[in-house]
Amino acid sequence: MTGVRPRARLALAAGAAEVWLRLRFPRLMWALASPRFERDEPFAELVRIESDPVYRALFFAELDAALIDRDAERHAMVHEIGRAADVLRAWVHDDGRAA
Repeated sequence: MTGVRPRARLALAAGAAEVWLRLRFPRLMWALASPRFERDEPFAELVRIESDPVYRALFFAELDAALIDRDAERHAMVHEIGRAADVLRAWVHDDGRAA
């Protein structure tokens, strides 16, 4: 490692130490390095929904649209499964002969 700057050596050594610690003590490293900011984002969104009437209306409109889309997809899937079941029943009742 001749020619590598001391800062780069330090960064490489710190990275190697982190890898060794993660392998040796995974739970401890997870507890020390767990992302705390991710837990605050949903709460911040909830606070905004509760405090801002315009944002609340927009949020619920988008939620309603997503629920309607999901319901339409489910109905289409149930209909398609029903058609496939009818084809299968007809095939079984015809003793497996192709139509």
